[in-house]
Amino acid sequence: MKIVKIIKILKNFYTLRVFEERDPYRVLIRTILSQRTRDENTDEATSRLFHEYPTIKDIAEAPIERIEWLIRPAGFYRVKARRIKEVSRIILEEYDGRVPSKLEDLLQLPGVGRKTANCVLVYAYGKAAIPVDTHVHRISNRLGLVDTRTPEVTEKKLREIVPREYWIELNDLFVQFGQEICKPINPRHDECPIKKYCNYYRLLSF
Repeated sequence: MKIVKIIKILKNFYTLRVFEERDPYRVLIRTILSQRTRDENTDEATSRLFHEYPTIKDIAEAPIERIEWLIRPAGFYRVKARRIKEVSRIILEEYDGRVPSKLEDLLQLPGVGRKTANCVLVYAYGKAAIPVDTHVHRISNRLGLVDTRTPEVTEKKLREIVPREYWIELNDLFVQFGQEICKPINPRHDECPIKKYCNYYRLLSF
């Protein structure tokens, strides 16, 4: 199976990262902050926020203007601040301060789409899911694993073709691969370990 061969090659090429942060609430907030920004901006905004407001109750009660200022490095800070404060309130009031561990419940939270919810399942709870960000969406289409226009449809198709035992690893491997080699512009074909499986490379070669 093509996808299994690709995953095995990438596992030999990259080391699966060990994420220090496994607290479900912090994983959730970090993922919300990561939307439409770079990792370094997400890291700075997350650090600033939790340094000043370390608990979910702190954030739920914090002035919205202060949250906006703290998370400013992540961009779209006004929208993200409102979402973070509202999500924190809902989790406190409806889930006794515990982030839901079911996809359906996570998707009910404001500003939480399938990618964010699946990130919480994978990186906080260690549950089998496939978070589809821009890297996973782009690479899956370039390789010819799927032919889709949206991350939501990409996730659906990947769930059909990727054996469940590889779901947790897929996002991490494809993100590293997308950041270093299969970039949006000027992908580094000469260094690509899976180009023989890539429809995009094959088309460029003709």
